[in-house]
Amino acid sequence: MTKHTIAIVLAATALAGCAREGKDAGDDKKSAVADLALRNGAIYTVDGARSWAETVAIDDGRIVYVGNDAGAKDYIGPQTQVIDLKGRMVLPGMQDVHIHPISGGIEANGCDLNAANTVDEYLAIIKKYAEENPNEPWIKGGGWSMASFGPGALARKELIDAIVPDRPVILWSRDGHTTWVNSKALEVAGIIKETPDPEDGRIDRDPKTGEPSGSLQEGASSLVSSKAPSDTDQVRDDGLRYAVKMLNGYGITGIQVASADEADLKTYRRLDDAGELSLHVVASIWWDRDEGLEQVEDIKRLRSGYTKGRVDAGTVKIMQDGVMENYTAVVLEPYKLKGKKDVRGIPMVEPELLKQVVTQLDADGFQVHFHAIGDGAVRQALDAVAAARGANGDLDHRHHISHIQLIHPADQPRFRQLGVVANFQPLWAYADEYINDLTLPFISKETAAYMYPIGSMQRSGAVVAFGSDWSVSTANPFEEMETAITRMDALNDATKPWMPEERIGLHESLAAFTINAAYTNHDEKNTGSLEVGKLANLAVLDRNLFEIPATQISDTKVLLTLFEGKPVHGDPAGL
Repeated sequence: MTKHTIAIVLAATALAGCAREGKDAGDDKKSAVADLALRNGAIYTVDGARSWAETVAIDDGRIVYVGNDAGAKDYIGPQTQVIDLKGRMVLPGMQDVHIHPISGGIEANGCDLNAANTVDEYLAIIKKYAEENPNEPWIKGGGWSMASFGPGALARKELIDAIVPDRPVILWSRDGHTTWVNSKALEVAGIIKETPDPEDGRIDRDPKTGEPSGSLQEGASSLVSSKAPSDTDQVRDDGLRYAVKMLNGYGITGIQVASADEADLKTYRRLDDAGELSLHVVASIWWDRDEGLEQVEDIKRLRSGYTKGRVDAGTVKIMQDGVMENYTAVVLEPYKLKGKKDVRGIPMVEPELLKQVVTQLDADGFQVHFHAIGDGAVRQALDAVAAARGANGDLDHRHHISHIQLIHPADQPRFRQLGVVANFQPLWAYADEYINDLTLPFISKETAAYMYPIGSMQRSGAVVAFGSDWSVSTANPFEEMETAITRMDALNDATKPWMPEERIGLHESLAAFTINAAYTNHDEKNTGSLEVGKLANLAVLDRNLFEIPATQISDTKVLLTLFEGKPVHGDPAGL
């Protein structure tokens, strides 16, 4: 662990009093006798001293004791359920600070391509789904890899036309920045050769005929998606239920939703009201880039109307660029594209307007959650936070920038200076086909030298937190941590470490999914570590992560997850 990391965690603890209203931890236990005691464990508390304990005792959903086995006797009575952990490791409940639960769950329940990797496999799944769902007016789904179609991700409509010619089909790529559609979908949307590209996207076209080819980049996807029928409440609720169960199974008890509209907020509200939301949820309300500052009042309405229970709607999501693979991520140095000059991506919000927007949101008490992948977009986001800080002072909103594939070295110290959290998706930090085939050939060696600089950001003193971006990639935090530690494919140890100087340690990786994530979610006073007074959110593992090679971390299984003291995955008696 670096000195910077220790300072971050201690600072997070010291800032506990700054947590959002309504999230204060209970200072007094109702009874000295616990409901549940987990004993004889290897309990990694993630407190400021990185303490280990043997027993954690829980009463009325909160932790009343953490320490050695001998000291727990005063908290154990005749009615206490005592569980022998048999030396198993316990972690605080983890938190994912960039995820898409509803859309990911809907995708998993629909035409789901995530498990496939080739075009032929995708087509077989599409064909089977269409045959099994003959009454669906549209075929919707996603999870295809851009790498399957080569540079630019130019998926072709004719491939789907051959198996589903009579119904519109729209399938999102795994990263959510490209859609693959058939001719019927283009027809319904009225997209023809003469249709202009929207300002925030691109209609891919056949290089010979100029006709739409079947792939739509960024904002162009909405030309088709806006014509598709909306998902029913039942479909949305079932999608969220799928996600909650999956996340609890990974030991995750808190999330920050990467994008939410009112329909999403209603879905979280329904499950919370029904007692089915076993997660603490921070919902990032989507900033509509087609509108201006006039939308702030409606965003305030959503925050006021939906922030209660286990849902906090006090964050706003601003998507500032696209992705490297389709050349829409905003970069400081132009992409190296044959026959095209000065292609630098698409800034989704004009940079000067972005400063005004962030300054207004900051003044109105919102946290801002940025999507920025290219080094140009990262700089624009940091400039906007700097403008807000200059106008409003430090209001402790903990703005954060997610993805950050490229951070120019000159901008890396600014995260700490401006109090901006570096929100990485660590599973992407190894040399896969997205890096080797779709990115490195189109940028300079100088730019490639600062891709996913997790280690550099850790050493700079910035708060580093982790999220999965599921369903773009797995929500399994153990696979993600392994990649952060090894810079290799967590499921294929034969790969060589990529940019090994950017590796971080296990302590830092665990902090990024626990106390630092809780800090990002303004909930470090209640969650993120196992300390007296905090909520009893924890995970029991099948192995001690500190006693195995880093390349085996991805094999870890969660045996038990407690949320507010209650089991939401596994059975305490079955340990």
